[in-house]
Amino acid sequence: MTGGFVAGNGGKAIKATLSALPSVLKGSHFTKALYMDLLAMLFEILAKVRKEGLMSIEGDIENPEASPIFAKYPNVAGDHHVMEFLTDYLRMMVGGNLNAFEIENLMDIEIETHHQEAHLPAHIMSKVADSVPAFGIVVAVMGVVNVMGSVGEPPAVLGRMIGGALVGTFLGILVSYG
Repeated sequence: MTGGFVAGNGGKAIKATLSALPSVLKGSHFTKALYMDLLAMLFEILAKVRKEGLMSIEGDIENPEASPIFAKYPNVAGDHHVMEFLTDYLRMMVGGNLNAFEIENLMDIEIETHHQEAHLPAHIMSKVADSVPAFGIVVAVMGVVNVMGSVGEPPAVLGRMIGGALVGTFLGILVSYG
């Protein structure tokens, strides 16, 4: 199983898949509370921009660790992906080099790229799962071949081999499709 897993996927993909396995059991850290904090933080940043001007947030986005606004929201500030995304695009707004449509287009492209990279482990596991039922079939055939090679054995030995082949077939198919 690991031979096909390794041969068909690069090292980066394998590492991403293995590191994603614990998160499957933990669940998502994106909760309603995190989203509410993010919206509150964005409201506070945009209110500051409205009251004091766009340049007033330059210090906050250049050094988010020292920002009093970001310090109020440790759940959001603790997620480096969110903070990097947010500060990068706020920095572009402050720089004034791009219009709103260009920034929106860049954001859409970055979000799509992030989603593709985040879904890589799921796609790899799907590929592996699609190929695994063949192992159940191989187990079934090998069990039958093993029993057929021992047809001349006494009934007790033959019965145990047939039982083992059936259990192996059942387990192989169950694990493969399960």
